[in-house]
Amino acid sequence: MKITVITPTYNEAENLPKLVSALFSLPLNIHLLVVDDNSPDGTGEIAERLAKEHPNRIEVMHRPGKMGLRSAYLNGFQKILTSNAQVIVQMDADFSHDPTALLEMSKLLESHDIVLGSRYISGGSVDKDWPLWRKYLSAFGNFYARGILRLPLHDVTTGYRMWRSDALRQIPFEHIYSSGYVFLVEMIYLAHCLEFKIGETPIYFADRRFGKSKMSFKIQLEAAIRIWQVWWDYRDIRKAGKLARL
Repeated sequence: MKITVITPTYNEAENLPKLVSALFSLPLNIHLLVVDDNSPDGTGEIAERLAKEHPNRIEVMHRPGKMGLRSAYLNGFQKILTSNAQVIVQMDADFSHDPTALLEMSKLLESHDIVLGSRYISGGSVDKDWPLWRKYLSAFGNFYARGILRLPLHDVTTGYRMWRSDALRQIPFEHIYSSGYVFLVEMIYLAHCLEFKIGETPIYFADRRFGKSKMSFKIQLEAAIRIWQVWWDYRDIRKAGKLARL
């Protein structure tokens, strides 16, 4: 089974070589697509070097500037869905997502369309060194999104996801308007509306090993507002119980 991991990068020069080593040490047929937003620290050049060291296993997509998480993944999906990849993974490059979790996720995918790496089911957790306010904020943000959209899942804000390619092809990307981290919620909401079988496996969400976090209060505030817009935008879907209007 060919698994392609898509990882958006911006200033991940310290993390990327270590991530490649960790991924390719797993007993899985893993390929990697790096979507780099012209990182000032040379991440794109490092990705090209790694691609030469691992021919036919790493591809690099260079973009002209910092264009955001949504477009990074949508560009990556569009590229990979034209290939023969059977499984597509969304994964951060900063080791917040433990590569070894892919082993359990791939097992669960045998009976599901999508598998989420979940911090909020039994066995899952967030970084033990996070301050208490950050833990509460993360848990509340997830509870908030789940409650508004009535999603029967434990962790809808997780960015660690594994998709069957045939399921991902059915997502109407042209109807996804959210940017930033709400993009992740909107994607899984659409998958739920399409009645895909979604599973969750516990993960430990670590704080990034190297570099500076890109999360900010402004991003979180924008996300809180946008969740209501997602709820409103898909009101016809909720009434019909299907994607009849898409």
